[in-house]
Order: sequence, then C-alpha cells, then structure tokens
Amino acid sequence: MNILVTGTHGFIGVMMGAYLRNQGHSVTGLDTGFYSDGWLYDGVEPVEHTICKDIRAVTESDLAGFDAVVHLAELSNDPLGKLNPTITYQINHQGSVHLAQLCKAVGIPRFVYASSCSVYGLGSDDFKTEESEVNPLTAYAECKVMVERDVSALADDYFSPTFLRNATAYGASPRIRFDVVLNNLSGMAWTQKQIALTSDGRPWRPLVHVLDICQAFSRVLEAPRAVVHNQVFNVGDTRENYRVVEIARIVAEVFPDCVLTVGTSDQDDRSYRVSFDKIHRVLPEFACQWDARKGAQQLYQVFEQIKMEADTFGFRAFTRLKQLQHLIAVGQIDDQFYWK
Repeated sequence: MNILVTGTHGFIGVMMGAYLRNQGHSVTGLDTGFYSDGWLYDGVEPVEHTICKDIRAVTESDLAGFDAVVHLAELSNDPLGKLNPTITYQINHQGSVHLAQLCKAVGIPRFVYASSCSVYGLGSDDFKTEESEVNPLTAYAECKVMVERDVSALADDYFSPTFLRNATAYGASPRIRFDVVLNNLSGMAWTQKQIALTSDGRPWRPLVHVLDICQAFSRVLEAPRAVVHNQVFNVGDTRENYRVVEIARIVAEVFPDCVLTVGTSDQDDRSYRVSFDKIHRVLPEFACQWDARKGAQQLYQVFEQIKMEADTFGFRAFTRLKQLQHLIAVGQIDDQFYWK
C-alpha cells in the first residue's frame, strides 16, 4: 500500500512512518516542520521523502498516487489550543476537513484520522465508549469532534474514513513530547529525582504507548474496508486507565531514589475513563504490547543511554507550546502560523 502520513516530524508521526514501512508499505511524509529542531536519540529511520507543507496548503497534485492517508498533522494538545484558538480551528478543523475533501476528490479510498479520547472531556467514573456523549472542554477537543462529524459526512462507496480516538500517548520517540503526562513525569523523575504534583492527581487518564497507536493504525489500514468503514474506535486498553497520581507512583517506583509529593489543588477539569472493548472486538488481531510501567522503564533506559541532562528535558522543541511560542517570538512564523 502506498501511504501518505501527515505529521511525520512529530512524536507519533516519526514512529508511524517507520512502523508502516517495516510492515511493508511505501510511506511518504508530509509535515510543515514546526518541531524539526528536536531529536532525542538515533535508531529510528525517518521516511525517505517528506513533503514540506502546511496541511492548509496541500493541493490535489500532492496527493496523486496514494492508496491511503494517515492524518496526524494538527496543532496538538489542549494547552496549545489556548495559545490561539482561532488558528487551532483553522488548522485542526478546516485544514483537516479540506485534506479529506481533497483525498476524496483524487480518489484516495482510505483516510485514517487521529482523533483523541479528550473528546470525552469531563465525566463520571463510568467508562466512556464510542457511543458515549462527547463533552469537549478545549478548542483542541472541539476540533476533533467537528472533524469526525464533517469527514464522516464525506463517506461513500469510494471514500472510507476511520476515526481513531487515541488515549493519552506516551513512550520513547526521537521527537519525544515531554508535555504528555507519563513522559513529563518520567523526565521530572530523571532530572530532579522528584515528582511534585501540584494537584491531588485524582483525574482519570487512559494511556497508550506510541507503538500501540502505530499498531492500531496499521491494523485499520489492513482490515477489510467493510469492517472499519466510517467507524470510530477508542485506541488503548481498558486496563490502562489510571488516575494521574497512580501514573506518578508508577514512575516514582521505576526511577531510583525518586520522591513523590502530592498537592491539593485540581487545576485540570479533564477526567475520563475509557472502554477500549470495541477495537479489540472488531479487530481481534490488535493487542496492546505496552503498559505504563513498561513504558516508564523504556524511558528510563533511553535517558540512561543518552545521559539526558536537564537542558534536554526542558528543550523547547520537546514541548509543543514552548516551541510555537519560540517560532513566533523570533519571527519565523507569522500570526497565522505560516512560515515567513
């Protein structure tokens, strides 16, 4: 299969390109390059050819010859959406729908979209399923809901979208993100020998390793069209729902001599437990290979191997909000997030 993967300079994207190539597919990347400054370690081969372009500027000619598109390239994470909600809507919602429309116009039959479990927002301790009412609390999550709605409406006998609501990602990647919970806590544990939660850590988070996300996308691409056509799947494992304080305890146990302290405030309203039964039922070949403890152990090994220093953990390119603020401050991108 000839696949275009958008966002191949990102945390998940660099791993996705390598994973799909190892599965025997031909992979081309597309990325605007906001996060190209960051590279934590060697050993993962990027895709050989990447189209350097903003998804808002993609044309039909860019898409010629592909059998499928895996769409990851958006402004990612909730705090980033607060930086400029208008641009978040333009890129994440309008840009993604525009890309899907172009894919349909040129006859690309498969479109797999990286949605997020953050669409569930705030809920009780009940498990959220794909049929649960969504409750997006941020511009980022609202855009995910709108893309699912608008791209689903494009589905027909010739264009087949699938929507994968990923749990909160973690794990090692050359273009790692340290602004996702398990990775962030692991970086704190390594560089500071302590994890100091400012909140009480009660909110729920479902977790999924970046390589299990890659596996899920691969399973969908290889599944019969009728099985995944216009379907929504939560991506993860139901056993991997944790309170934030539980994630912190796991990390503190894995990293030697790490001290954990827990606060009392709760500044983050997002809290959701998620059921992942559907993807395991419909795609029985899919099975998560990672859990939170194994992921923390992997990160410890990577940090040990590269002798990671505090400056690396704090480097702007590994935190989405800091990197975009830097690009704006030094005048490399304009107020519409286009390169100057």
